[in-house]
Amino acid sequence: MTEYDVLVVGAGILGLSTACYIKLRNPKLRVLVVDKQGAAGRGSTAKSAAAFRCFFSSGTNYALANSSVEFYRDLQQDLEVDLKLRWCGYLWCFTEETYRKLHPVLKDLTAIGCEYRECEGEDIAKTLNMRTKFDEEEARNLRLGNVYTGIFVPKAGLISVPSLVAFYEAEYLKMGGEVQYNAEVTAFIVEPLAPQGLPNEPYFWQDAAVKGVKTNRGDIRAKKTVVAAGPWAAQLLDSVGVECFIKPKKRQVFSVKANTDALKKLLFTGEFSKAGCLPLTILPHPSVYIRPDLSGDAFWVSYADDFPRAFKLEDKPQPEENFYKHGLLPITAKYFPQFTESEPSAKFAGLYEINTLDGQPVVFEENGLLVVGGASGSGIMKADALGRIAAALYFGEEFALLYGDHAFKVSDLGLKNRNIEPEKLVI
Repeated sequence: MTEYDVLVVGAGILGLSTACYIKLRNPKLRVLVVDKQGAAGRGSTAKSAAAFRCFFSSGTNYALANSSVEFYRDLQQDLEVDLKLRWCGYLWCFTEETYRKLHPVLKDLTAIGCEYRECEGEDIAKTLNMRTKFDEEEARNLRLGNVYTGIFVPKAGLISVPSLVAFYEAEYLKMGGEVQYNAEVTAFIVEPLAPQGLPNEPYFWQDAAVKGVKTNRGDIRAKKTVVAAGPWAAQLLDSVGVECFIKPKKRQVFSVKANTDALKKLLFTGEFSKAGCLPLTILPHPSVYIRPDLSGDAFWVSYADDFPRAFKLEDKPQPEENFYKHGLLPITAKYFPQFTESEPSAKFAGLYEINTLDGQPVVFEENGLLVVGGASGSGIMKADALGRIAAALYFGEEFALLYGDHAFKVSDLGLKNRNIEPEKLVI
């Protein structure tokens, strides 16, 4: 049986980025990527909202996102890789109370390179034909918040996930990387480092490590196994007692066609950016977001609900009709009357791989396993940086060099010596 140098479990965006950078660093390594789907990026990656922002209070978050976004921008501008980047920006709306609390944080953002401009609530109301004030009873019933101000983030926008996946896969294959799709991992192969020929080895007194995986298509042996299985990572790692602090949670997106003059005017708002469309807009409370989809002449509407949304692993998560009808629509239509009586023309659901420690990614190594994941909904916008960090860990380096020559300490995303700045700007 052939033994690979590196086996990557998961052909989503993090698995492909990791495989690509390991192969790039040493083209002689024999690297194999496996996935239970029939092609790359068909799992949770395919269900991404495909948005990015370089606007974080945490230096860690900013470094991961900004270096990745800079890489994507240069790919498109300099190397003419069409990622369909659209710099429409984010418009984040705040109540007066929330704005006052965050004001000291906002003032400090320029120190780490964040760009933004403030928009008065009244100006937003006029520009977008948006309701920004509610009477007390109306606000109480739906827990609405008056829009006091908006923060527009220009270094933010949309990206084509299929195009990004195709780029990493093509680069990886060009370097001689191998893939095997429709291969579902069922178990790890665990062996003692110094076998003694005993039945059912290893025993607790033996040093042991993962030496590959069992799949529905046969066993695959490897010197190092990378787990980049997204929301399925914990299911695999639990089987060998490795804690990754990753749990799956369903997220739903509903597409609403701009099929009225009022909705078309909103979709093609050109006042905020040269993209000629509405920025990804985040309501003050509840923080429903509305994302433009110019390819479909539509809006994507969603909300990242926590309590009492269960942590639950689902192979084919389904969107819930009532989540839109009784959840998203009443809130959205209050702020934007243009959506009144609108119905979704399409909908989909996927899984976030939530890192329950601090909501930021994990990259660590244990017993022959290298784990990369827990991006908590920001896998696309941080994928390039995380692939470079995982590759640096594989090669035993203390620092990873992110795009733009930013040195990032690998252990900061680990578990034993984790060093993460808390994020104060959470959508």
